[in-house]
Amino acid sequence: MEGRVVAAHGRQYIVETDAGDRLPCFTRGKKSDVACGDRVRILQTSDDQGVIEAILPRHSLLYRSNDIRQKLIAANVDLLLIVVATEPAFSDDLITRALLAAESEEIDALIILNKCDLAERLPAARERLQLFALLGYPTLELSARCDAAALRPRLAGQTSVLVGQSGMGKSTLVNALIPEARAATREISQALDSGKHTTTHATLYHLDADSHLIDSPGLQEFGLGHLDRPDIEHAFREFRPYLGQCRFRDCRHDREPDCVLTAAVNAGKINFSRYQAYRRLVGLPVN
Repeated sequence: MEGRVVAAHGRQYIVETDAGDRLPCFTRGKKSDVACGDRVRILQTSDDQGVIEAILPRHSLLYRSNDIRQKLIAANVDLLLIVVATEPAFSDDLITRALLAAESEEIDALIILNKCDLAERLPAARERLQLFALLGYPTLELSARCDAAALRPRLAGQTSVLVGQSGMGKSTLVNALIPEARAATREISQALDSGKHTTTHATLYHLDADSHLIDSPGLQEFGLGHLDRPDIEHAFREFRPYLGQCRFRDCRHDREPDCVLTAAVNAGKINFSRYQAYRRLVGLPVN
């Protein structure tokens, strides 16, 4: 049978088959490369269990990694939803890294500024997000506790994934969009026997027949160890007009002569803080 992974927790998965049934499944071996949202081929081994035999071709894979391991977030997604809030404070670096991961997989991105009912904190949050807006990344302001309806049209006809730091209101947003999400999460947790770990797995919810939303666990960092320097250069969308024009083909955009990219930085055409973020990511000293 074939189906889609709608929940992923360690090496345990819930697969929704093309017939509409949900089956707890495992992978063969100790290592798993299966992500929530994957299309898979499964073999049913009993009435209430199956094994994943193969992952079908993906059109995208969002994940993070460091020197030790990689953490799959979601597969076959079209839109990355980065949730930040007026409080608590959010990380500009995490936003940057998540956007770079999306760019590397050609996934569209939308930044959601939540808790906008806290009016006194709204101007400062808007100002911090202005840099990303100037780069062409759209931002949607809302308060998930009051009304999340403005987000729904953005999700139509695609598979979206929510990422964000803990405390940004991601769960509140999911429950506002999908009132039955809590019941679905309890059902999945019972099937996976994950007990108190119900918030640590990625879950896919159906908004309608053609629109799906994947909720992922809160995160505090977004490693990009799987991207090499050319990948990172290209993922900075404002760098692209200058790439390949430097004197040296292997230019690191550091202190090489006739570097077109650093000239653009010095001319104010590329934001200096974004250039500094690039330097940190590729291991160059930060000025």
